Amino acid sequence: MSKSEKPQKKQPEKPKSNGPKLPPQKKIPRPQYSWVMFVVLAVMAFMLLSRNHKPAEAITFSEFRQRVINQQVQKVIISDSAITGEMRSEALEGLAKDTAGRFEVTLLNGMGEQEDLRKFLDENNTEYAFEQTGMFYNILLSFIPWILILGLMYFFIFRQFRGAGGGGMLGNFGRSKHRLSNKDQASVTFDNVAGIEEAKEEVSEIIQFLRNPKKFQRLGGRIPRGVLLVGEPGCGKTLLAKAIAGEADVPFLSISGSDFVEMFVGVGASRVRDLFKEAKTNSPCIIFLDEIDAVGRKRGAGIAGGGHDEREQTLNAILVEMDGFATDDQVIVIAATNRADVLDNALTRPGRFDRQIYVPLPDIKGRLAILEVHAKKVKMAPGIDLQRLARGTATFSGADLEAIINEAALAATMSNKDFVEMVDLEEARDKVRWGRARRSRVVDDKDKDITAYHEAGHAIVQSIIEDADPVHKVSIIPRGPMGGATFSLPEKDRMHYSKKFCLSMIRIYLGGRVAEEIFCDDITGGAQSDIAGATQLARSMIMEWGMSDKLGFIRYSSNGMNPFGELPGSREYSETTAQEIDREIKQMMDQAYHEVKQILLEHKTQVEALRSALIKYETIDGEDVKRILDGEIIDKPTVNELLEAEQQRSPELDTPSEKNELDKQEGN
Repeated sequence: MSKSEKPQKKQPEKPKSNGPKLPPQKKIPRPQYSWVMFVVLAVMAFMLLSRNHKPAEAITFSEFRQRVINQQVQKVIISDSAITGEMRSEALEGLAKDTAGRFEVTLLNGMGEQEDLRKFLDENNTEYAFEQTGMFYNILLSFIPWILILGLMYFFIFRQFRGAGGGGMLGNFGRSKHRLSNKDQASVTFDNVAGIEEAKEEVSEIIQFLRNPKKFQRLGGRIPRGVLLVGEPGCGKTLLAKAIAGEADVPFLSISGSDFVEMFVGVGASRVRDLFKEAKTNSPCIIFLDEIDAVGRKRGAGIAGGGHDEREQTLNAILVEMDGFATDDQVIVIAATNRADVLDNALTRPGRFDRQIYVPLPDIKGRLAILEVHAKKVKMAPGIDLQRLARGTATFSGADLEAIINEAALAATMSNKDFVEMVDLEEARDKVRWGRARRSRVVDDKDKDITAYHEAGHAIVQSIIEDADPVHKVSIIPRGPMGGATFSLPEKDRMHYSKKFCLSMIRIYLGGRVAEEIFCDDITGGAQSDIAGATQLARSMIMEWGMSDKLGFIRYSSNGMNPFGELPGSREYSETTAQEIDREIKQMMDQAYHEVKQILLEHKTQVEALRSALIKYETIDGEDVKRILDGEIIDKPTVNELLEAEQQRSPELDTPSEKNELDKQEGN
């Protein structure tokens, strides 16, 4: 009997576990019940007050008697203090319209005894009724508005304060605003993370601890309580934290540093306590604090810093909660920031965020892996060279690479293509880095000529001098804030910037301005960004990298630890040294200027040829620049010529080579 009964008891539970999980029905929270109760009370009070306080005409007792005698009164109600009545419809002429035929007689002491009134009304055939209201009823009517006001305060203020657990008089402001992702919702794993293999290996032991904590407790080791992810924006710090939670198959509580601080003092600390309380309830789990520098800056560094600063109270609460972890608490705190230099020392000491993991910009191998991950989500044309794209995206972050794939997919969709082609990827790369090409902008012929000489100067100098990246593409199509651009394609990722490479970059910066001076007999403000880049690079070489033979191996720039910024008189070198620094920068720029001018004068013919090619084609690639330097003449159809030829022929192009040439020209 017992064996046959057990399956019957478990039968109702099978649909719950095996069937599809239905979302639980949401109950109306208490604040909504308060709204409903208040609305009902307000409607009832309004109906009561409107019924008992309709406008009525105030008349004397003698006027009332006269109207009854004249058979103008239809019905009266007699109370202890007043007589209210309604006029007959035929007697409403001449009365106030807003009273609707109602009148009221105030009875004084000894006026209108009930027996006399009853006899008088019976003699004149007038309907009447007696109403016993009493003093309590009148007092209640006068207090109804105040009761409503107190009810409003109770339901919307005091109940909210009382029902907020842990928030005190701050109510729900003290609740944490974190987002909880359960095991079923954690869809990000290490398969979605690429380009940061060393960081993935460094966090693998955290995953092992969350999966099997007894393995680490066997030898008495303690897993790091906090992990600080440091890196440039867009490098994948948040994605790595989500992947850790996905690999460990544990809940993921994420919150931003700015979500802790509100307008009320003490809210941040209250939210920190609420966050860690829920984390311990859901352990094993991961707490992710994004942009922790919003609350984790050095204490006492601000102008208004002090013990009562809201940000410092929040930081103190974080420090206390992380110290409160026991050795068996399976809660890992992961924080992310790109400003590790401003964090408080108490936050990064052992026992709190005692492990810092640097998430770097991806190298060429990492960029290729990231592009392959995102390329799986879109339809790529056969023969796409992601290796070439990875080469041309040095210093790009993972977010930038994802944006390139997305922009290329959008561009291919707008062009009604079936696949994303290489020209779409290259255009998306240029768009992400320098902005969208403004092809519709009308450029004056003189401005176009100046821009062509400017970009030709950049390209010729970059192609001739040593220790420079090869030219990838030159364009005079306005893009972003620039009137034109010379694009380079690095042959490799640079771990270090050598002195020869920096000097070459300064000469490339100056190529455009010197070309304007030589070939246009004038100079323009188009070299503003070039001058700024060259000056900043020269200043860094002398003041930070010790590349000046005269000033030596000394750092002259500020160390960045002054919380108030670079104030007048705060530099750590004398006025004489400052003059020497200015002279060194000026000498370095002048020497580069004279060398660039000599190069362009020696290759004047190539500059003119490159300028003519840019005027005709608007965009040429690096191979064409090499051919021009070798003295060859570029003779290929322009985009307009290809379009005109296509319109004159059939809708389909005759040869695939012409179609590829058209796509290449349009992409450039």
